[in-house]
Amino acid sequence: MVWFHLHSPLLSQEELNTLALLRLDVVAAVGVDEAGQATQVSIGHLVPSDADGQVTEVRPPVPLYRLDFDCHAFVTSLEEELARARTQRTDANANSRAILVSASPKSKGEQEDRLEELAELARSADISVIDRIVQRTSDAHGPFVVGSGKLKDVIITALHKGADLLVFDQDLTPAQVRAIGEMTEVNVIDRTQLILDIFAQRAHSREGKVQVELAQLRYLLPRLMGRGTTLSRLGGGIGTRGPGETKLETDRRRVRDRIAHLERELANFSRHQRQRRARRQRHALPVLSIVGYANAGKSTLLNVLTKSHVSAENRPFDTLDTTSRRLRFPHDREVIVTDTVGFIRDLPRDLFGAFRTTLDELRDADMVLHVVDASARDLDMQIASVERVLRELEVDHIPRVLIFNKCDRLSPQESALLCRRYGAVGISALLPSTLAPLMTHLEQRLAEVCGQDARVSAEPPMQPGSIPAWNPLGSRTTSYH
Repeated sequence: MVWFHLHSPLLSQEELNTLALLRLDVVAAVGVDEAGQATQVSIGHLVPSDADGQVTEVRPPVPLYRLDFDCHAFVTSLEEELARARTQRTDANANSRAILVSASPKSKGEQEDRLEELAELARSADISVIDRIVQRTSDAHGPFVVGSGKLKDVIITALHKGADLLVFDQDLTPAQVRAIGEMTEVNVIDRTQLILDIFAQRAHSREGKVQVELAQLRYLLPRLMGRGTTLSRLGGGIGTRGPGETKLETDRRRVRDRIAHLERELANFSRHQRQRRARRQRHALPVLSIVGYANAGKSTLLNVLTKSHVSAENRPFDTLDTTSRRLRFPHDREVIVTDTVGFIRDLPRDLFGAFRTTLDELRDADMVLHVVDASARDLDMQIASVERVLRELEVDHIPRVLIFNKCDRLSPQESALLCRRYGAVGISALLPSTLAPLMTHLEQRLAEVCGQDARVSAEPPMQPGSIPAWNPLGSRTTSYH
């Protein structure tokens, strides 16, 4: 592509952006004088890979009569290098490659913390994060979330680095998705859609799949886009010869019908859950529900307490379906331990509503075990996020035990200080020897809550490694249906 400039042959930034956005190989600007004679020429081209992140390169202007540039040979060589770079990226990682974007009035530190969590969610969805972009703005509700100029920079970076996905930390409105989609062919999703995709990958039971599909449809409904009346159905009777029900209206009606069907299925699941809870009550077994922030180690704790084999990989939302196991204390007392889906900050409303049936398991708990990652940088935020969800579920009145997991990542002094400050029991679920204080404390609290005589000493909970190891063989596990 060639531009002609009056006097100056220099390429403008807008022309360089066009070079990058349209993925042109070479552009040139030719300066002309007032007589219309060509004077100098400036050439710009793409850069296959650059350590400084440069996407384009501009050569110094030279007089037109001195230009020595074999365009065909240069373009052929450039295309070979670009193809080689794409092949290397594909071979390095076959998964989706994403750029994370955050635009918010919050401080840069807060945004980087949120992007760190977003990167963990992306990793959980098998997405490779190749870059993170932060912009502090007073208004994130514009048509492009970020400014139009910033969005062009983001798109150019995505094209240059081979990204096929833009993930926004902020929830995007349907209008914003359409506006950004018109500027790029790169897929655009927001935080809520990423979480829904993770849940769709993790759901295994029929109930979990129904809940995920319901949340996805509720998210999709306001984002359906039509194509005018070109796909409308024409009526055949008197007064119905105009455009009939459009394809968009048909899609929306089908989505609403599917949502109604899934809601009826969830109602049936809820009835079955009530029957299971009634059987538990007949057995008079106390119920301990494990809750906590995503990736705090809830499933790992359940496994080590009950000798189970629930999936507990180091990634957010590895466990979706509610899991119940029996646990026998050293003094032959049995309880039911349940593990539910993990919480995160700003839990999507569609997801919260769809998973209310699963989360309602907490309502019948005699005690809630709030597991916290003691090594987390945003410890207070994680605790507050879980407490907020418990209040919304109206289960914050249930007695709770605060458990700091992963204390092995801290020094003994830091762990002891942290536990005293929050009134928590410090453990490491990977080290069974640290669980004895927790077992002692739980059995004592259960005796108080259930109104039975305590058969253990009233000593306060101790820190990891302070007393002899608890023998995990003393617990017994069976599936409870």
